[in-house]
Amino acid sequence: MTAYRTIVVGTDGSDSSYVAVERAAALAGDEGATLYIACAYFPTDDRDVAAAADVLKEEAYQVRGSAPTSEILRVARDKAVAVGAVNVVEKAVVGEPVESLLNLLKEVDADLLVVGNRGLNTLAGRLLGSVPSDVARKSRTDVLIVHTVR
Repeated sequence: MTAYRTIVVGTDGSDSSYVAVERAAALAGDEGATLYIACAYFPTDDRDVAAAADVLKEEAYQVRGSAPTSEILRVARDKAVAVGAVNVVEKAVVGEPVESLLNLLKEVDADLLVVGNRGLNTLAGRLLGSVPSDVARKSRTDVLIVHTVR
């Protein structure tokens, strides 16, 4: 079996996504692989952010534009390095998570995508789709779904 050389992991700044980052980073460290940490976002103006925050409550961190993306990626990088990843690349990507991750896989010729299982077993996830189920279904690359939420 060949080693993974390029690994992509997605994060949205949630605690569960950081668990996936740490798992991907440990694997990247063990394999000597390059780890791409991706965070997808949509640019927004302040009025849109305030309206979304009222509706989304604790999930509002996902819609705050590009500034928090830099902080999310910095935290993810720190966590990745702490568990052994050496070659880490941060990627902020404008767009929705599934397509952003799939496009990044192609762009960097990755051989593994790591995502958390958040949303996989929820009613909304079953009805509307979730990032882990959608990327697993659409990816032509190996996908590791980390159990970050039980």
